[in-house]
Amino acid sequence: MSEASSETETDTATLSEEERRHKARTAKHKKVVDARIAAARIDKGLVLVLTGNGKGKSSSAFGMVARTLGYGRKAAVFQFIKGKEDVGERAFLSRQDGVTWENCGEGFTWETQNRARDIAAARAGWEKARAALADPDISLVVLDELTYLVTYRYLELDEILPAIRARPPMQHVVITGRAAHEELVELADTVSAIRDEKHAFRAGVRAQVGIDL
Repeated sequence: MSEASSETETDTATLSEEERRHKARTAKHKKVVDARIAAARIDKGLVLVLTGNGKGKSSSAFGMVARTLGYGRKAAVFQFIKGKEDVGERAFLSRQDGVTWENCGEGFTWETQNRARDIAAARAGWEKARAALADPDISLVVLDELTYLVTYRYLELDEILPAIRARPPMQHVVITGRAAHEELVELADTVSAIRDEKHAFRAGVRAQVGIDL
């Protein structure tokens, strides 16, 4: 018996029954996790869809922008639908080296009330996004609120899907917005549906700086 094994047995003998069960359970879990990590050998650019009615879809995407920048890589953000008012993420991230940030809308549809202008803004933004999707120097492309362009028929899936599929092999794409079309979900490697259970706004609380904008 090795010295290390002897020490392990001595340590285990001093544990309580609850601690021994915990140790055995976590050791078993570690084997499963380690096996899965060892089996994951593929490197590729991912498509992530963040959808659902809950808060946090765009915030999650912008967190990935920060991660990308942390590795010295480039990111491009295209905010569709939303207007040109500043939000905290844009105020900070757009000042960082390596970020392209484009506002591709004039405001929420209930504010603009002009379908033709909304379509024109969306299409102009999509042309810029499509160029980013063809640029191998850009590691991450965020298509914020893109799902609405499909829902409102501002853009057709036949325009969107080919550009995403033809992107550089190691480029990642994050798509956000409610009610993601099934074809976007099918295309994605990772899909998160964020559920809305409770929101302060419904209790009369205004959007708060640093939390909502």
